[in-house]
Amino acid sequence: MIIIIDFGSQYTQLIARRIREIGVYCEIFYWDIPNIQEKINEFSPNGFILSGSVESSTKINSPYISESIFSSKLPILGICYGMQILALQLGGKVEKSKYREFGEAKLEIIRKSLLFPNNIQDKFNNKGNPILDVWMSHDDTVTSIPKGFSLIAKTQMCPLAVIEHTEKKIYGVQFHPEVTHTIKGKNILSQFVLEICQCQISWTPPKIIENLMQFISNKIEKKEQVILGLSGGIDSLVTAMLLNKIIGERLICIFIDNGLLYTNDTKKIVKIFSEKYKLNIKHILAEDIFLQNLTGISDPEEKRKVIGRTFINIFEEQALKYPYVKWLAQGTIYSDLIESGIESGNESNFSLRKKNIIKSHHNVGGLPKNMKMQLIEPLKNLFKDEVRKIGLDLGLPYDVVYQHPFPGPGIGIRIIGEIKKEYCNILRHVDRIFIEELKNANLYSKIGQAFSIFLPVRSVGIMGDERKYNWVVALRAVDTTDFMTAKVVKLPYDFLSYVSNRIINEVRSISRIVYDITSKPPSTIEWE
Repeated sequence: MIIIIDFGSQYTQLIARRIREIGVYCEIFYWDIPNIQEKINEFSPNGFILSGSVESSTKINSPYISESIFSSKLPILGICYGMQILALQLGGKVEKSKYREFGEAKLEIIRKSLLFPNNIQDKFNNKGNPILDVWMSHDDTVTSIPKGFSLIAKTQMCPLAVIEHTEKKIYGVQFHPEVTHTIKGKNILSQFVLEICQCQISWTPPKIIENLMQFISNKIEKKEQVILGLSGGIDSLVTAMLLNKIIGERLICIFIDNGLLYTNDTKKIVKIFSEKYKLNIKHILAEDIFLQNLTGISDPEEKRKVIGRTFINIFEEQALKYPYVKWLAQGTIYSDLIESGIESGNESNFSLRKKNIIKSHHNVGGLPKNMKMQLIEPLKNLFKDEVRKIGLDLGLPYDVVYQHPFPGPGIGIRIIGEIKKEYCNILRHVDRIFIEELKNANLYSKIGQAFSIFLPVRSVGIMGDERKYNWVVALRAVDTTDFMTAKVVKLPYDFLSYVSNRIINEVRSISRIVYDITSKPPSTIEWE
């Protein structure tokens, strides 16, 4: 396995995702984790990767590398801040860059290194040196490398972009190999993990399932029952499938019809899950109470919290009917925790762990502190693509596994401002048309997520020579693999025009359709 040392980078989770994609297990430790030597001995890693950081290594009391990591004599790869603090602690120098380097850059490899396999180059320059397209994001730069290190590569703005200590197998890269913008980034990480660290490929869907089932078995004792909120999405469904394998009928799946679902045909969903996947499902009709609790609330964070509290109240009410219910299971995944400002991992006093909250997820930020049940989240350390892979391995059909994600709070966060039943019905109708046409055009499976958004503003329109003053909806489609970053899908204009026509003609209360062309970042995928 590989241990990733987190110095507070927004990309640390992406490093973990890339390493697992390679087929090697990894865990994230915060830089100031107590008893790090004991942890290293316990996990017996093959090597270390040092993350970037929002901090500057030139500042006093900046995060640093534990001596235990150096004394292990294992291979080390420092990324961005990880390279800077590595160079600084080993006798080099780091200074504030004269020009900040952010975005795409051309990396010129001037010396052979085991870190760069043969034929990795994206192109050659006029000197015949290999060139890689990489992604930079730094204010500081290494200006003097430590004794024993060699310069491997540079960019126009960064003369010391890659350094190496061949004998000690210590490497530093100023760019970010973990992001998709570094075209051959995964190849570089694979070279470090498999060739330099000599890791074996063992992190596969069957192994992940085996580990998760062991985790569940160790947590839940005999006779104890578990309640799970089944939303119809892949995360909660995979969680249910795993639990069902271990505890069978002791898993009670609560399917709550909160009035915020994509479809009104909830009976059909319940029937499919009960008969096809052999799940013990209780169907709860709760639209009225959700809409009542959300009356007058327009703030997106408050809406999420109200939806979360209402869910929990219903769960606890249902739990009273089952004397052995001890656990609330949720399909929380890693990106939910990250965007809510919470990260799983080992305890530390690191202040940078308190990330800025992008948006709280109802199953993370909305849970009450006095909740009576204990929480079990088997998938909370997994990424969406890992969940999908194990879903296929569990026997779920491809179209179910790769259906577009649907948020826990439902269309409640796709209605800007206050939620009303009228708005929900309008949005469902628009969404049905949009998704239907994406599938008809063979586009649905080629994009990561597509949906519509209800805007609480009216726009003047003309239909049949009559003035209309009706609602506006937005359409959104993004391409993503990890849902941490996403690019807008450039849907064909003719397609958008046709969909817009259908919506205007079939949804009488809509007068205008717009298309969202904002990527993540700077925006989030969902509007709220």
